[in-house]
Amino acid sequence: MEKEAAKKVDLGTGSVGYLLFRLALPAITAQIINVLYNMVDRMYIGHLPDIGANALTGVGVTFPAITAISAFAALVSMGGAPRASIMLGRGDKDTAERILGNCMTALLIAAFLLTVIFLLYGKRILLMFGASRATIEYGWSYMRIYSLGTVFVQLSLGLNAFINTQGYARTGMLSVLIGAVCNIILDPLLMFGFHMGVQGAALATIISQGISAAWVVLFLTSDRSYLNIKRCYMKPRWDILAPALALGAAPFVMQSTESILNICFNTSLLKYGGDLAVGAMTIQGSVMQFSMFPLQGMTQGAQPIVSFNYGAGNIERVSAAFRTLLRACLVYSALIWAFCMFTPMLFITIFTKDAALTEYCVRSIRVYMAASLIFGAQIACQQTFIALGNSRTSLFLALLRKVFLLIPLIYILPNIFEDKVFAVFLAEPIADTIAVCTTVTMFYLSFRKLKREILLSRVLRNAARENCDESAQK
Repeated sequence: MEKEAAKKVDLGTGSVGYLLFRLALPAITAQIINVLYNMVDRMYIGHLPDIGANALTGVGVTFPAITAISAFAALVSMGGAPRASIMLGRGDKDTAERILGNCMTALLIAAFLLTVIFLLYGKRILLMFGASRATIEYGWSYMRIYSLGTVFVQLSLGLNAFINTQGYARTGMLSVLIGAVCNIILDPLLMFGFHMGVQGAALATIISQGISAAWVVLFLTSDRSYLNIKRCYMKPRWDILAPALALGAAPFVMQSTESILNICFNTSLLKYGGDLAVGAMTIQGSVMQFSMFPLQGMTQGAQPIVSFNYGAGNIERVSAAFRTLLRACLVYSALIWAFCMFTPMLFITIFTKDAALTEYCVRSIRVYMAASLIFGAQIACQQTFIALGNSRTSLFLALLRKVFLLIPLIYILPNIFEDKVFAVFLAEPIADTIAVCTTVTMFYLSFRKLKREILLSRVLRNAARENCDESAQK
């Protein structure tokens, strides 16, 4: 039934708005579930008796490491999945399955290497990320167990992109939902029922991710999937992997620099504001995740439409899909901004009841999220570059916001403002505003050029076809 339903999602015909809604809604739901997947540990940890605030801060320091693990899944999948979709648009299923098989191998290799690195050097890494003596044991207790499930993270996140890119949006959503439900059930059971505390939260997470990974692999090896993982296509080939990794470099930079970014934020805030400021950053980082994941869900819904029709040379449908995506992203980002500015307690009370931490967050979250109003345009344009296979521009834009703007501003602004903690948080909206303006301008110029090239190519093909017909008649 799932395969029959998916076949009705014809990416090359029908209403673009309806297609985007049909594909994006399950993807958005999956991303919201994924947020809960990541947030549920923090919600329970923050309410642990007596140690909640320190434990939450300690686990918050693991965010960069967890983000780095996810970034390697994005490096492989977010480049491989759009390329597979473009090949499907060209009618080349064989190459699409070769891309899937090679990406499966790359994910397994990445999982092995990351597991070894974090088991050997994890505690040192967390200290580099801003853990203090009061919080390091909580962070390491969580990370030591979480790193054992790295292979599950790589397979569940990495391969799920290949489910979504085929148009099986409901199955992609279920892949995440299964793990999230398991995590929500197991967290209180292990943390409070078995009195495992922070370690119970980590164990619940990796068990849940293992179940998700099993679901994804079983689907992609079954008859229900149009593309299948085949052993004969898993032997690494550089001509297959290289273009996928080049295109995945932008999502990789976006996620991996979150790790570097968290180090910069946490170490600076620990220096100027202590553990309280780092705790506030943990909550604000979670809110930022909440705002980002649904936006990514929208772009995941649009990616198969954009990539397939770009591969088929149908620029009109590509343009229509982008316009619809842009409007949806801007509406959502405006809503998130309004909640953060006018009702910040709606988010803060989810994570903590600590009065001092709550008061600190109310002010800082309004500064940190000030430019989220326009951030939808950044995501829509940048992810469409990836869907079009434009690796160079998407990589530059990924580097621009975080590496070229945000990280330097974290260290520059405290030398300008008297309130140094405020200055650190202010770096985020300043970098976001500059990045959005640059991205929108580059997308407009690049897409206009691409449209001209495709239309010209179409005219030349039609002219060549007419000449062939005339020659045949003669």
